[in-house]
Amino acid sequence: MSYVRSTAFDETGYVVLDSYDQAADPKEWLDLEYVDWKSSGDTRFAPLASAFGDMECNGFWNHTPPRTDKDGVWVPSNIEKAPILKARAEEPGANIGRCRVIELQPDTYPTALYNLHQDDNNRLNPDGTGWIVRGFFNLSDDPDSYLILREDRFDPETEVRISLPAGRQVIVDTQRFWHAVWQKGPEPRYCLITSWESGPELDAYIEKYHGDPHFPSAALDPKFVEDAQVEVRRRLAERAATLAARGKAGQVLVDLDLDED
Repeated sequence: MSYVRSTAFDETGYVVLDSYDQAADPKEWLDLEYVDWKSSGDTRFAPLASAFGDMECNGFWNHTPPRTDKDGVWVPSNIEKAPILKARAEEPGANIGRCRVIELQPDTYPTALYNLHQDDNNRLNPDGTGWIVRGFFNLSDDPDSYLILREDRFDPETEVRISLPAGRQVIVDTQRFWHAVWQKGPEPRYCLITSWESGPELDAYIEKYHGDPHFPSAALDPKFVEDAQVEVRRRLAERAATLAARGKAGQVLVDLDLDED
């Protein structure tokens, strides 16, 4: 199918925008109502826009009528508490689908690798319309934590690690990348996640904030990375054995039914 895509993502699949002065804003995310929703790690979400403006996080294709991740409806009680976050999501002028704040508890590098997943933002997306990508605006200050991107889930050579200080702004084609966050902690990480439709509005926004498709990837010791890979393979093998015992062999590669950071 032929979609409208941003050339900013052609080479690397992501861009890092100019940093935002997060310290100048109130911590609106601490006042929001959160709901339990499983993603890559121990998480809760505070919906700002959902399929029909309800306090829920389900994919738009799981509603009636089913549709792609576009035309989100603001959740009144949460946007009342977070007008600045709402304005930041609206700034590009692009069509918004799901918009929410994620709360992620601290985890480990092997756990983040185990939880790598691809999004399914473009399910039911009509041919000829804009491809859905996701913005990740880090709200808490987590300079030693990383957004991990891999084009190949099991190949660390394809891994990009983007550090997450307060104000880090990243836009990612999350249907292209396997992704998760390694949150070192000790406190939870908070991040504004917005689904945007690609098109001239988003292109202009990326240009305005100097979107960088070659942001430096943080270095890790190769032995540390390999040890983590061994641990992930061990966990996957254990999971496969459990599923086989339940008569669900072959499900291990799709057992993480996730669609978020």
